[in-house]
Amino acid sequence: MRRIQLQILPWVLCSIVLAGGIDVAHAQVELVASAAIAGDTPDSTAAKGELLGGFSGMAYAGEGDRYLLISDRGPGDGDSSYRCRLHSMEIRVQKQSKTLATRLLSTTLMQDDSGESFVGSLAALGKSRSGTALRLDPEAICISKRGTYFISDEYGPCVHEFDQQGRRLRSLTIPAELLMADASASSKEKLVTYGRGALPNAGLEGLAISPDRTRLFALLQAPLAQDGGRSGVHVRLVELGVDAPRTRQFVYVLDAPKLGLSELLAINSHQFLVIERDGKPGPAARVKRIYKIDIRGASDVSAQDSLGTTSLPPGIIPVQKTLLLDLLDRRYSIAGADCPAKVEGLCFGPDLPDGRRLLLVASDNDFLPEQPSRVYAFAVSQAEFR
Repeated sequence: MRRIQLQILPWVLCSIVLAGGIDVAHAQVELVASAAIAGDTPDSTAAKGELLGGFSGMAYAGEGDRYLLISDRGPGDGDSSYRCRLHSMEIRVQKQSKTLATRLLSTTLMQDDSGESFVGSLAALGKSRSGTALRLDPEAICISKRGTYFISDEYGPCVHEFDQQGRRLRSLTIPAELLMADASASSKEKLVTYGRGALPNAGLEGLAISPDRTRLFALLQAPLAQDGGRSGVHVRLVELGVDAPRTRQFVYVLDAPKLGLSELLAINSHQFLVIERDGKPGPAARVKRIYKIDIRGASDVSAQDSLGTTSLPPGIIPVQKTLLLDLLDRRYSIAGADCPAKVEGLCFGPDLPDGRRLLLVASDNDFLPEQPSRVYAFAVSQAEFR
């Protein structure tokens, strides 16, 4: 197991203002540490050559400095039979030495109801002994009050519940309008378009659980086909009951078409953090932002057949949106040659000794051995979450 330690970064006061009428917080945010985990780092399975890979989602395990991190469908964008998995990792901000240390503790393979491994292959349709598809593209993870794991599947799109041994327990019912009209087994999935439902490779990307663990909130990566697809800016946020079939839907308005949403994190029962970004790496990156949103006062759009491409129908109120953190602000030294294309993981850790909240942000390196996976640790004033 490898341990990675990098020097802590100096205190930063970030004050950001955007045009366009978006309410922007004058956020006191400090980047306290960052770590670069080598792309060729192995995971803890016995299989030779299995890489730790990038981090599509993360959750605090609730004790010590242990976190759960989830990798997506593996290398090759759906062309490989990579076995889907999640990791337990120690991520620790060390006060005296001012370093961020990471240590892989374990890797758990994910299995379906019959005990067969889920794989990232697009073609793994209907091959399970249980009669369901074996393909899975895990993108986010939350922990239930029972200690089980809720995981969003971009392929479905769907939300599954797994036990701690990685066995699927059930799948939650997703509103029909989110489902794809057809499931593609082609490696050219991004070129396939349908008139309704989630776009290929743009399903449920974010997942959050309410503090009382009774509700899940699932976030699409991009607008549904009927909401404008990649030309649109209206993305649906779906509320699901953990033990009841109640659902609501809200609309999040992107800053511009062709941007995407990567993760969702609950602050309380009505406020969340959202990653909005482009898919560009290095100096080409232009948008890597973390917004605070509030669903209070937002319209329930469950009955709305279409949200429109760039203009919402009359009377519909989107979620309130406030910029918390621009990762490309030069004060953080993230922008530039080493800026990751895919900033995807987001979670709170235990509060820091001075009372500030610890916010971790992680990147997905797409299993490229020459590219590191990065973890950034921010300290945020408690005042930003009131």
